[in-house]
Amino acid sequence: MSDIVRVPDNDGTLRLDRWFRRHYPGLSHGRLEKLLRTGRIRIDGGRAKAGDRVSPGMEIRVPDEAKIPTEPIFANSPGARPQDMAMLRDAVIHRDNHAIVLNKPAGLAVQGGSNTERHIDGLLDTLRYDSDERPRLVHRLDKDTSGILLIARTAASAAFFARAFRDKTARKVYQAIVTGLPEPRQGRIDLALAKSIGPKGSGGRERVHADEADGKNAVTYYRVLDHAGTRASWLALLPLTGRTHQLRAHCAAIGTPILGDGKYGGTAAHLAGSGAARRLHLHAQSLDLPHPAGGRLRVAAPLPPHLRQACDFFGFADAPGDPFAELELR
Repeated sequence: MSDIVRVPDNDGTLRLDRWFRRHYPGLSHGRLEKLLRTGRIRIDGGRAKAGDRVSPGMEIRVPDEAKIPTEPIFANSPGARPQDMAMLRDAVIHRDNHAIVLNKPAGLAVQGGSNTERHIDGLLDTLRYDSDERPRLVHRLDKDTSGILLIARTAASAAFFARAFRDKTARKVYQAIVTGLPEPRQGRIDLALAKSIGPKGSGGRERVHADEADGKNAVTYYRVLDHAGTRASWLALLPLTGRTHQLRAHCAAIGTPILGDGKYGGTAAHLAGSGAARRLHLHAQSLDLPHPAGGRLRVAAPLPPHLRQACDFFGFADAPGDPFAELELR
């Protein structure tokens, strides 16, 4: 048996797999893919894929197998720990009627998945404040990446911000410590990436690899802000595309993996005797994009403790201003 569910107005536009994660959190991704492959889930009567976009008014056929009981970790649920709710509010660095910006701590997942019960998406009711609508994620960060995470307060704002990212009018700059020294000191990495499953023993974790034939276009600009000889460098990174693990894969591809990123850099991503924690040293530092009320939203996030400590150890200093201000993007 199946039900026909109409996408409500307050859902905005989002991927089908994320829609199911929001409304049927007990359904695993693997089970969702199987239901899609067999045609049990449909959008407006047609076959569907996990990456298809759904919008208010569309009708989704939801089979009974998808309705797995669960206890989602929302702020009004016993599963939401008070310390997690307090942590999320403490992470807010900007709030207005349209947007909330978090300085996400490293190690905190943005969305749920296998063996991931503590995540920002499950705690967003904490950030309702005076709004009748539940806040919505606009984009994602890797679990181990710290820094700026934009959250929309309304469906209309979510659609506006999503369009800014899609049209590339949003400018997001990351900072990272990498092992080695890139040559040249400023450049453009244009390397297509394809998704794959990690090697045996990795638990089937998703990763990406360079694939010019079948991969998706991925472009990153980088600039060396400071360096400790050829041992380590302090980089600014500006992605023009938003592929999974793009910055991590691109830095490793040019021979300078991000410090602590054993997944892509192997042993070369760890520096013995540096005192750096074995954590990913990648931070979403600033965001500049159009604002629904007019003008632009510009915000910057302070470094997390482990990255600040590593910068102090190597003697790295930030360069003032936008490191890519004079760059002609293409």
